[in-house]
Amino acid sequence: MKLSELKNTLSNCSSLVFELPNGTKVPSHFHITEVGEVSKKFVDCGGTVRTEKYISLQLWQSNDTWHKLTPQKLLAIISLSENEIQIGNYEVVVEYQTDTIGSFGLSYEDGKFILNKKNTACLATNECGINTHEKLNETSKASCTPGGGCC
Repeated sequence: MKLSELKNTLSNCSSLVFELPNGTKVPSHFHITEVGEVSKKFVDCGGTVRTEKYISLQLWQSNDTWHKLTPQKLLAIISLSENEIQIGNYEVVVEYQTDTIGSFGLSYEDGKFILNKKNTACLATNECGINTHEKLNETSKASCTPGGGCC
C-alpha cells in the first residue's frame, strides 16, 4: 500500500485496527512512534547498484491502555511528516516489535489494516543462473517418466 492509499483509507475509516499475519491483533493502545522516508542504496549479487525508497511507519505499545489513536490523528501525524520532511508517495512498511523488530507490508481488508509478511529474493536471477536452474528443473520434471532414469 502506498502512502496515498493509506491516507485515503484513513480518511474513510472510523477506527484503527492492525492485524499481524498470524491473525493476532495489535493491542488497540499502540503508538505511532515514527513516520519517515527511508532510502536504501545497495549493490545486488549481480553487481547492479539499486536504490529503494519506502515510508516507515513504526507501531509500538506500552502499558498505557487508555491510549487510543484515531484515524484522524494518524492522518495529522502523516501530514506533519509530509510538511516537515517532505516524505514521498512510496510503499508503506510497518515496523512492529515481535521477537525482534518485524518489518511488514501493509494492506486493508474487512475494516482492518493487515501486516503482511515480507520475503527476501534474489534481484539478479539471470546473473546468478537461478532462472536457468528453475527452467531445467521444470523441464526435467515435465519430461520425467517412471523408469525413465531421470528421477
